Amino acid sequence: MTLEDQARAALKRGDLPAAVAAAKALAEGPHRATGLFLLGMAAAEAGQVARAIPLVEAAVAHAPGAEPLAQLARLLILTRRDGEAAGAARGALALAPDDALTLDTIGCVLARLGDHQASLAPFEAAVAAEPGNLEYRYNLAAACGFTGRTGEARTHYEAILAADPGHARAHYGLAILARQTAQANHVPRLEAALASANEPADRLRIEYALAKELEDIGDAAPAFAHLAAANAAHKRTIGYSFAQDAAIFDAIEALFGTLPSIEPTSPGYPGPAPIFVVGMPRTGTTLVDRILASHPEVGSAGELQAMPLAVKQLAGTPSRVVIDAATVAASGAIDPSALGAAYLERARHHRPPDTPRFTDKLPANFLYIGHIVRALPQAPIVCLRRHPMDTLWSNFKNLFASQSAYYAYSYDLMDTARYYARFDRLMALWDRLWPGRVLQLSYEALVADQEGQTRRLLAHCGLDWDPACLAFHENSGPVATPSAAQVRRPINADGVGKWRSHGEALEPVRAWLAAQGIETG
Repeated sequence: MTLEDQARAALKRGDLPAAVAAAKALAEGPHRATGLFLLGMAAAEAGQVARAIPLVEAAVAHAPGAEPLAQLARLLILTRRDGEAAGAARGALALAPDDALTLDTIGCVLARLGDHQASLAPFEAAVAAEPGNLEYRYNLAAACGFTGRTGEARTHYEAILAADPGHARAHYGLAILARQTAQANHVPRLEAALASANEPADRLRIEYALAKELEDIGDAAPAFAHLAAANAAHKRTIGYSFAQDAAIFDAIEALFGTLPSIEPTSPGYPGPAPIFVVGMPRTGTTLVDRILASHPEVGSAGELQAMPLAVKQLAGTPSRVVIDAATVAASGAIDPSALGAAYLERARHHRPPDTPRFTDKLPANFLYIGHIVRALPQAPIVCLRRHPMDTLWSNFKNLFASQSAYYAYSYDLMDTARYYARFDRLMALWDRLWPGRVLQLSYEALVADQEGQTRRLLAHCGLDWDPACLAFHENSGPVATPSAAQVRRPINADGVGKWRSHGEALEPVRAWLAAQGIETG
């Protein structure tokens, strides 16, 4: 067995000391590039990503190859170095790799960058090389779903479930592909899968899938029961307390409530290129993003982390989370021009290259409106507003990224109500500070008067009227949110008043919101 074989075998079985010893010996001989690469992989396996990156970079400098470039791209994504990751991934793909792991790694990096269309080819090639690898097939199925190839996505999910009937991610992916009917659904199969599921993460996804399909076919009570059980268990798992989010809201209000004392030292970064679409999740942000991206001057960059990461970077706080009270407090000293430039640099690697304007539809950017106004004074901001109870219900019933701190409130109805109340209060603060600066667009009004509200939206964004914006459902661009199926259909009122199917169960939070002065009728 060669030194390279020894190092790779040790990595595969998790024997990192043996892998490092073999890789070091390899690096001291004529195969230095391979040795450096495998040392980097051992460091990455040990969780030492910052140490792994320069080792893999050195390997690439000695001998560029598809495998080290793909792994470098993966490591760069983990450290939020998106631009460099994109270059490495595309460099790896250009070398026409034929091993499945490298192809799948490239696809995963492209997907993380939001380029789901480009991820399809390497994912397809990975599955062709190893048809029995369910992880590769799942990645391809998800990419097909994001890009509107629902038939192919369904076929791949079914192939996964044929091989592994308990594959929770495939069950969930299949459930959200389309609206189920009483005649065609997967409820019995999901109930069987749930009965056999042991891992909490698997039970979470299967119960969400089951609840979604039960609601689709009109079985409201069992749908709610499954959601309540799944969410209560997950809240215990993540140890969430609303105090975590309350501290962030308090810090934002404290900082911007004293706005005269933090007047900007510069006028901000010029240019109207970004259009921010913000709001509570599941309130129509994807729909508005789709409408805007149907305009010939606008492309969608998806849900960017560019503003949160730029604020965190320039605030310089040591915490390991992107936003906390200390980071908000420190952000008041950031130079607006520097923040605008940092944001645009981070966004540059995600924005479509063929349109002068782009949308950033990270819903949680409503927390950063104060920063956006100061740093990018010409950038339009649109905030979606949906009936409070439909907002609560839609947040509670949708499985967001289960480890994301942005959505940790959504696993408890009262936490979600508290979060909504603070969101509502914060939007009122922004409106007092900068009247009319944010277009607060009603989801219900958009559904009832599509053309009138679309004209209002385009005018706010400084865009000329274009009828293509009314045919947003014909837009072939990828959608990687729970709204993917909805926005591929013409506008409709299916989602208006859905909470009323669960009126009795939701009454405690409705009454609480009403007591806060929030209209819930």
